[in-house]
Amino acid sequence: MPALTPDTIRTATETLSDLTDYLRETPDPAKALALVEPLLDEYTGLPVQLADTLRALARAVQQHPDTARTVQVDHLVTELRSAAWEQADQHTLHYLLDGLRDLYGRADGSEPGYYWCR
Repeated sequence: MPALTPDTIRTATETLSDLTDYLRETPDPAKALALVEPLLDEYTGLPVQLADTLRALARAVQQHPDTARTVQVDHLVTELRSAAWEQADQHTLHYLLDGLRDLYGRADGSEPGYYWCR
């Protein structure tokens, strides 16, 4: 895996911003669905990924040997974990895909797609 940098993460967020701009231009719904589908995937979509990222950040902060053991740090870690749960709850957006596929996309959702692997 290539080294992650703030710039590589910024590029990912810029891509999402580009997608949002594209969707605001009222594209063909089938094409829009194809672009958004990976973001809502039940296992690898954004809500799940962001939740995993927040939990990993909380663990990195809490377990780092240079992190002070204070009430403030405990509170921050708790808040990160709480935010992770809130994001994970958004995985239900995946179920919207079935309705959108019925309208514009694949009928059964079994067609191969391009998804991020862990």
